[in-house]
Amino acid sequence: MSNCPICDGVGLVRVVDTGGKWVSRACECQEMQREERRVAAAHIPQRYKDCTLDAFDPSYPRADDSLGRALLTARKFVDAYPVDTAGRGLLFVGAAGLGKTHLAVGVLQRLVRERGVRGLFCDYRELLKNIQNSYNSQVNTTELELLKPVFAAEVLVLDDLGAQKPNEWVWDTVALILNTRYNDRQTTIITTNYADLPAGNGAKTDAERAAREPTLGDRIGDRMRSRLAEMCIRVEVKGEDFRQSVKRARFG
Repeated sequence: MSNCPICDGVGLVRVVDTGGKWVSRACECQEMQREERRVAAAHIPQRYKDCTLDAFDPSYPRADDSLGRALLTARKFVDAYPVDTAGRGLLFVGAAGLGKTHLAVGVLQRLVRERGVRGLFCDYRELLKNIQNSYNSQVNTTELELLKPVFAAEVLVLDDLGAQKPNEWVWDTVALILNTRYNDRQTTIITTNYADLPAGNGAKTDAERAAREPTLGDRIGDRMRSRLAEMCIRVEVKGEDFRQSVKRARFG
């Protein structure tokens, strides 16, 4: 048991109810422990443990106004969950280093801690790598076992969507994940570094296609990009890479 000074590690406290009788009630420390277990079960990487909505700063020097709007949308989403969100999620779109993962994890942490949801954080590239590895006969984990928690999570954060080089297998796997969660009306919060534009984005020649930046349609297919429009509220962030302009690592 905990070393709680209120219940002395017993987990129960004696209180007087409305009828004036002494009764035993669960100590607050019990709910705190349940909350921490829910957070641990969400598998938020250590790097993002401190990423909360309160810790997100949209006002650093040269910050774009879109960051403040994104934070406001994230807060409103948490307040509206689950009744007014109706199974929809959020799609954070923008270049690297703008705080998309911070916002996604901040939403996840609030919902896990305050609403008691079963949440899960998944790195898109790592998930696909683990699924591919499950086809190895020497690996005991199956594809179904890997995907079961992804399907079951009330709120799933799918980070860095499109990071894996696309092929038919990648597209099929993405379709399976997104369609299953869409059909089950499960909330999915997604981040991507790719512009929310169709495959090709108007390029007509190989030279034009080679010269432009890949789009989300290129990386996950236009069919799944269309599905995301139904599943998620799009939140675009713009500006300079925060990690390069403000938070660059230094020695000494």
